[in-house]
Amino acid sequence: MGHDYTSEQRQPLITKGVDYGQISNEILTHIERGPNAKWWACIIVTGSALLLGMIAVAYQIKTGIGTWGLNKTVGWAWDITNFVFWVGIGHAGTLISAILLLFRQKWRTSINRAAEAMTIFAVMCAGIFPLIHMGRPWLAHWVFPLPNMRGTLWVNFRSPLLWDVFAISTYFSVSAVFWYVGMIPDLATLRDRAVGFRKKIYSLLSFGWDGSTRTWHRYEILSLILAGLCTPLVVSVHTIVSMDFATSVIPGWHTTIFPPYFVAGAVFSGFAMVLTLLIITRKVMNFEHYITVSHIEAMCKVLIVTGMIVSLAYGTEFFMAWYSANEYERFTFINRATGPYAWAYWTMVTCNVISPHFFWFKKVRTSMVAVFILSIVVNIGMWFERFVIIVTSLHRDFLPSSWAMYSPTKIEIFTFIGSLGLFFTMFLLFVRFLPAINVAEIKTVKNFARANTKKH
Repeated sequence: MGHDYTSEQRQPLITKGVDYGQISNEILTHIERGPNAKWWACIIVTGSALLLGMIAVAYQIKTGIGTWGLNKTVGWAWDITNFVFWVGIGHAGTLISAILLLFRQKWRTSINRAAEAMTIFAVMCAGIFPLIHMGRPWLAHWVFPLPNMRGTLWVNFRSPLLWDVFAISTYFSVSAVFWYVGMIPDLATLRDRAVGFRKKIYSLLSFGWDGSTRTWHRYEILSLILAGLCTPLVVSVHTIVSMDFATSVIPGWHTTIFPPYFVAGAVFSGFAMVLTLLIITRKVMNFEHYITVSHIEAMCKVLIVTGMIVSLAYGTEFFMAWYSANEYERFTFINRATGPYAWAYWTMVTCNVISPHFFWFKKVRTSMVAVFILSIVVNIGMWFERFVIIVTSLHRDFLPSSWAMYSPTKIEIFTFIGSLGLFFTMFLLFVRFLPAINVAEIKTVKNFARANTKKH
């Protein structure tokens, strides 16, 4: 068509010569047959972590959030750190699904389904922590401006915490609809292949899909509309999360760089988690010729770009603290680098500033072991970034008499482990009962890949 395709698109998007029937068989057989020993081993580990977290949550709801290590100075710590971390993880799914769809990037076809699922599960994990922090999660509906029996008692629309409620609930709803709509053609394929009770379930879920031209036309229009709705959410959701901090007067938080800084960091951590999950998925489920080295390389290049943006934000923060001549701002950033939490700060810098530059080397980008390790390193660094922003800005108050240290309790650690268990358990159930790769879209790039392979 005259386009100048990038190097990722010149390489085959499907590295194995298969016909349309083989594509359906290879991807859907994993759902139709029983789970293997590897899947059971993983679900036992993640289920155990989830059970540990559920016990910890039940205990702290019964006892109160005094079970956390918070104090009068550090009123936010692991709870908000984990909340922002999980919201950030969910951003890459919408980015891959919506923005790359609008830009007609064909390399998204193998990875968009898993990334969309990751978004849903990450937002679910994020929602746990504000609910617990309420102290009375059974009254969570009070944060919505619903008609009620409380008379004139309404929510505070000027509070950034309320903006979080609206932004994240909207983000979750639209992302879930986008994810489900994209699965309908594949659910119809499963319906046609199933028998008995499974056929009834898939018939219900596929909404009478008949594969006609009119049905496909409406499907594509709806997908574009949903992609258009999701795209501004990628920017707005984490922008609003950043305003939890930026609208305060706390040194280290009161800065206009937070919205773009948080968005770039969210995409950075989200793509790292997508890499972690897809490298495992392609190996365990034998999807190497669908999730190819080209897909991994493309995502590594996104990590380079977003990692450099995050690095620039770190440097800009320090420069503005110095340039402002505000002694409180200067102290906050010097304290981050040299104070009692300096170990956390330098862990963050090592993981987020240094490690992404290994992706400049093609040998690293094409080594699945190296990419897998570096993706985990990036997410460790992004968790520490949120910890550094929150705790190191709070533990040294304006008054030295209010200075305090924070350390997590076992309950907080177990709750975070439980959120990891929930995330990976949900992902394992997803790949067991639903197609991890978009079968319908994979078929659309089969001939495209072959044509470009021959040409180049």
